[in-house]
Amino acid sequence: MHLMDLDAGALSRRIAAREVKPSEVMAAYLARLEAVNPAINAIVSPRDPDALMDEARAADEAAPSGWLHGIPFAVKDLVAVRGLATTYGSPLHRDFVPEADDLLAARLRAAGAIFTGKTNTPEWGHGSHSFNPVFGATRNPYDPARSAGGSSGGAAAALAARLVPVADGSDMMGSLRNPAAFCNIYGFRPTYGLVPGDADGDTFSATLATDGPMARTVDDLARLLETLSGENPHVPFGRAGEPFSARLSADLRGKRIGWLGDWGGAYPCEPGILARCEAGLAVLEDLGAAVEPLAPPFPADELWDAWIHLRGFLNAGSKGALYDDEARRALLKPETQWEISFGRTVTAEQVYRASLTRSRWFAAAARLFERFDALVMPAAQVWPFPVEWRWPETINGRAMDTYHRWMEVVVPVSLIGLPSLAVPCGFSEAGLPTGMQIFGRSGADADILAIGARYHEATQWPQRRPPGL
Repeated sequence: MHLMDLDAGALSRRIAAREVKPSEVMAAYLARLEAVNPAINAIVSPRDPDALMDEARAADEAAPSGWLHGIPFAVKDLVAVRGLATTYGSPLHRDFVPEADDLLAARLRAAGAIFTGKTNTPEWGHGSHSFNPVFGATRNPYDPARSAGGSSGGAAAALAARLVPVADGSDMMGSLRNPAAFCNIYGFRPTYGLVPGDADGDTFSATLATDGPMARTVDDLARLLETLSGENPHVPFGRAGEPFSARLSADLRGKRIGWLGDWGGAYPCEPGILARCEAGLAVLEDLGAAVEPLAPPFPADELWDAWIHLRGFLNAGSKGALYDDEARRALLKPETQWEISFGRTVTAEQVYRASLTRSRWFAAAARLFERFDALVMPAAQVWPFPVEWRWPETINGRAMDTYHRWMEVVVPVSLIGLPSLAVPCGFSEAGLPTGMQIFGRSGADADILAIGARYHEATQWPQRRPPGL
């Protein structure tokens, strides 16, 4: 077996046992990168191969500093990494090389990872299709004519193509979950606060987005979550980490799963997607869980109204200075310009009403979790779409009124910061992947991962390699 076909846990154990050297792993990475990456454009800003081999040979002789010791790791291009070009997908930062690591990168570095480059993302992470004017578009390994999703599309494609064994991603509006569905891998959005951010910007109000792990196995998700989690005393709402990888054993007999489907038609899905999710639910039933279809538990239009007003409000605040400078505004994608201009129309009363909706939905969801161990919805409403599109403008003939309306199915989780695991659930007749999201009460990260681990044992979907590999 090719070394890059192994998951991160297997590589870590082999390196620790000195059955394989980090330099051998790095050589395998560089060979796979040269052979596969040009066709999909998942990894950008690659580091010099000679420098990487020197670093790997040094790791051959060094004592392991963590479970990622000597493992090649490409970080999402929304994360600052010391000495490595970090563009945020924007021409405004085409030549930016940070002098310090963001907290996420610092934790990965401390765990022994060798940074090899960045994973591609849409400009500023806006939209679930990973294209930008700096690096172009990332293509789907299962069909290079299709999108890999986003904003963690580069990470998802790199995992599917066996360019990396494990990856980081981030998720505001499905940026972990949608590309996981598009690329037949796992993405985990943790409970808000479990993976802390950096102490810059508005850390009190900006609670809609979080970083999280992506992988081809749930065990790797759990291991990477252990690395990324743990409080940052400089930011609010922190949560302590847990030994997630030691808590993956679960008996699903007696577990109750609520199936929300398309939320009573509010979230239209392309033909075949709900059927594939229902096949995934049947796996959970075979493992002993009881699945119950549910009526929509909250008005979808109220969730969407709260979402776009809070999101626009935050984007207008954080990026307004770019918009006010005409030269820099011209270098912002239209979707980002729309976010800022819309956000500037949001009133204080609208922000307050959105916060009330958020609070009411959190309470309603908590009542649901008194009856159910987990809830399930699709992780994507469409199949991977042509890479030339900016975004899907219609679903089943229904026009999408914003550039991100086609991703609305992720909003119920994102709005209240619940833990959500995107799991693969098979392919269309054309061989395109899709997935579903299994989510739970706030703080139930270990429980949701344990359900996912049993599901993975029964399905092994990510182990079905892209046909071109």
